[in-house]
Amino acid sequence: MDSGTHFVVGLGLAGLATVDPVVYNSPVVFSAVLIGTVVGSQAPDFDSFLRLKSNAAYIRNHRGITHSLPAIVIWTVLITAALQIGFRGLPWLHVGGWVLLAVLVHIFSDLFNTYGTQAARPFSQQWIAWNIIHIFDPVIFTTHVMALLLWAFDFADPRIIFPVLYGFTALYYVWRTFEHRRQSAALLKADAEAADGEEYLLIPTVSLFDWNVVKRMKDGSFRVGDFRGGKLKWADFASCSDHPAVEISKRDVSIQAFLHFTSYASAEVLEHSWGYEVRWADVRYRRRKQYPMVGVLVMDSDYKTLGSYVGWLSDERLQKRLRMNTY
Repeated sequence: MDSGTHFVVGLGLAGLATVDPVVYNSPVVFSAVLIGTVVGSQAPDFDSFLRLKSNAAYIRNHRGITHSLPAIVIWTVLITAALQIGFRGLPWLHVGGWVLLAVLVHIFSDLFNTYGTQAARPFSQQWIAWNIIHIFDPVIFTTHVMALLLWAFDFADPRIIFPVLYGFTALYYVWRTFEHRRQSAALLKADAEAADGEEYLLIPTVSLFDWNVVKRMKDGSFRVGDFRGGKLKWADFASCSDHPAVEISKRDVSIQAFLHFTSYASAEVLEHSWGYEVRWADVRYRRRKQYPMVGVLVMDSDYKTLGSYVGWLSDERLQKRLRMNTY
């Protein structure tokens, strides 16, 4: 999920905590739980501070160890301990339980989108991404905001509002899961050019009924398109160039971070009078005929690195960034 949705979910979980009599009957305990659920809903994304080091460090580590199994315990203990210091004498089992729920909800919900997490660490380094919920889901965000407004203006008891909200949210996740499976089956039937050995990736969009599609061909190239209303429309083709600069680019730290992040990467080489520009793109993220998730390495004619970049950029901003790095 995006940070805004995690924030409103943190507030929503504080509202849900009012079903706990210990929380509901004590303004002090409720205040501690409110802080705890909001911070707990953001804590796994504190790795965003790695941007201060470099984009490559951020891309390589985001949603990694901070979303792991040990991190669940660490975040819960740290936040609960800080609240105990700040408030003194809190019923730590109650406060810690709601903080734990907030951390779990954050990590669990991130498994449902395309970016995914390394939630199985330390047992597995594999990225888990179920491609069921878009990183910004308007239904989840809007229903949380509506519930918070009902609570803020005292239209209903929070002990009624938030159990209903989270009951609906659970059912919504179940529906989206089954819808993804149904659409995946329909996609295979809709592709008249389907062949054995090809892999399909069905990716959610902001729209509930529109999906993006990536097909990995047997030769490793990709077809990218849309699946809407049961109709498949291919929009682009992507493959890795066999230029020697592509293989050389894999030695660069930024490109290594990019390839660690995705297995759906294609590379093209642009030749210039001064050298080469190797542009890697994650074909899962196509927007307005562009691929904003990129890893780019600029080299001179002797394949010596002049500059590199990895991250989310429009084509215009990318060109500006590369000019800054090379001149």
